[in-house]
Amino acid sequence: MIMDISEKPHILVIGTASIDRLHLTDKQVYDTIGGAGVYTALAASRVDAKVTLFAPRPTPIPERFEKFDASVRWIGPEVSINKIPRLEIAHYGGGQAELLEANWGAESQLGHNGLPDDLSSYAIIHIAALSSAQRQLDFLRACRRRNANKISVGTYAQLIRNEDATVLTLFKEADLFFMNENEATMLFGSTESLCTERGRILFVTQGERGAVVVEANNISHVLGSSVVELDPTGAGDSFCGTILAELAQNKSAIEAAKEGNQIAAKNIQHIGPAGLF
Repeated sequence: MIMDISEKPHILVIGTASIDRLHLTDKQVYDTIGGAGVYTALAASRVDAKVTLFAPRPTPIPERFEKFDASVRWIGPEVSINKIPRLEIAHYGGGQAELLEANWGAESQLGHNGLPDDLSSYAIIHIAALSSAQRQLDFLRACRRRNANKISVGTYAQLIRNEDATVLTLFKEADLFFMNENEATMLFGSTESLCTERGRILFVTQGERGAVVVEANNISHVLGSSVVELDPTGAGDSFCGTILAELAQNKSAIEAAKEGNQIAAKNIQHIGPAGLF
C-alpha cells in the first residue's frame, strides 16, 4: 500500500478498555480507567497517529471514559458499563506486579467477525493482550486474510503460563512482538540469545534499564531513564503504542524504542493513563 505522506498513519488497536483497581507501593489504592488497548491507543495518538480502538464500548459513554473517547476512534460491540472488564493489580516495585483479580466481562464478545472486511488502510494492526492467546491468534490470522499490512502482538505472563505454545506461535507469525524481560525469560528461557526471522522485530522492555530490540540476529540495547515511579501500570503498552506510531512514520526500530522509553517514563509518573492525554 502507498500511503499519502500528507495524512497521518492509521493504526488499529484490538484490545480492551477496563476499569482498574491499583494497589501501589505507597500502600494507596486507586481506581482508574485502563486496559492494554487504552494505553496502546493513547500512546500512539500522542505521537501524531490516527488511532482506532476495536474493543467493547460502553453505551452511553460514562464520564470516566469521555476524555479517552474524544482522543481516539472507538468501535466494537456496544455493552453496558457493568460489562466492561475490571482488573485488580498489585505493584511491588522493581517491575514486579501481580494480577490479583480479573473480571473480563464483555471481552469474550470481541471476535474477529466484527472487523472490517478490508484492513489494508491501516499501516499497522496491533493485537493487545487478551484473556486468551488463542483468540489473539484467531485475530492475527483473520487480519492476514483481510489484507493487513503489518501485524503487532503483545502478551503477558499469565498467557505464557497457560498457553505457552500458542504464544510462541503468535511470536512466529507476527511482524512485531512486545513483551517484558520476565515474560521473555519465561517463553525463551533466556534473553541473551534471542533472534527473529528476517523482517520481524521483537521488543523486550527492561524497566528503567531500557529495552532490547531484536532484529534477526542483531540485538540492540536502548537505554532507559530513571524517574520517580508512581504507577507503572501500562508502561509496556505505552512503550508499544509509541513505537507503533513511530514505525508507521518510517522511523527505525531503535529510534522508535528511544521515544517509547521516554513516553513510558513520563506516564509512570501519573496514575493510570493520565500522562498520555
